[in-house]
Amino acid sequence: MKKVIIIFVAMMLATYHVKAQKVMNLTEKQQALVAIAANEAKGDIEALKKEVNNGFEAGLTVSEIKEALSQLYAYTGFPRSLNALGALQQVIRQRTEQGLGCEEGSEADPLAEDYDALEQGTKVQTQLVGGQPFNYTFAPQTDYYLKAHLFGDIFARNNLSFAEREIVTVSAISALPGCEPQLKAHVSGARNMGVSDAQLHEIPNVLRSRIGEAEAVRCEQAVSAVFGESCQAVAPVDFNVWPKGIENPYGKYFTGQSYLAEMGAVTNVTFEPRCRNNWHVHHKQVQVLICVAGRGWYQEWGKPAVEMTPGTVIAIPAEAKHWHGAARDSWFQHLTYHKDVQDGASNEWLEPVTDEWYDQLK
Repeated sequence: MKKVIIIFVAMMLATYHVKAQKVMNLTEKQQALVAIAANEAKGDIEALKKEVNNGFEAGLTVSEIKEALSQLYAYTGFPRSLNALGALQQVIRQRTEQGLGCEEGSEADPLAEDYDALEQGTKVQTQLVGGQPFNYTFAPQTDYYLKAHLFGDIFARNNLSFAEREIVTVSAISALPGCEPQLKAHVSGARNMGVSDAQLHEIPNVLRSRIGEAEAVRCEQAVSAVFGESCQAVAPVDFNVWPKGIENPYGKYFTGQSYLAEMGAVTNVTFEPRCRNNWHVHHKQVQVLICVAGRGWYQEWGKPAVEMTPGTVIAIPAEAKHWHGAARDSWFQHLTYHKDVQDGASNEWLEPVTDEWYDQLK
């Protein structure tokens, strides 16, 4: 009997290990590089400092982080790169004062005296593109900078691998609105530089959990386009404008995930796509909804649903049975407060809005 139990436990552990591998193919160091690169591109210095600290805890070295931030000047510009390097120095000083470790790591090996940056850079760029030389004849000087400097000088530094450099690049461009063509090109190029398909599919997950929904969606759509996968276009919202807040403590009355951010006299409610609250009634009080981001719906019992977009204001009469929530293809945020509140005011939660009911909405 004891032998059977041991075998069973061993099988369970093996199964768990296989599942864990499927769940996370990016190492902790690679996840840290994703978060560091995206925050550098956004110019969010405080968030960057936090992720640099996380990077050191995950095993990244000063040399590796410095190299990633230095490389990014070619993609995000010198101002952001220099600001990020300054933030890295601050974190190193703080950790040193606190007695925390910052492993220096190995610097890149020196290049041979006869090293030809243009020749080597052309080879590297050709590998990235996928065997077809890329010549930007419209702007020959830019073509030279790309080959000789970016792919020749910078990519020749071996304190980051080609795969790590592309993880950094994809993550950074995901945080830059309007750069979708370059993002798709680098997702494709990352595969040629040793980033696995599974790792590429996980970058959006890291962005979603550590950076933001807009960055994750941008990356997700690029990855789906490169792999020829279907990906419903989902409109994100910018949590830097209206905060996402905490997971909704009233979540049991919602279908899907929602969040609350208390903002003094009003509350900001954030709905993930398809999320909506149950039918409910506000007794002896009027609820006011003000859409501030994304797209959603409001519906009173027995009446057509009303689309809500930024600027839509709805005053919900007391005793009216209703629901509100996000559209299927968009996040949704609205402010809410109550007015004309009478003694004994209360909120009555009713049945959920079913998928059959919700899916009739366009």
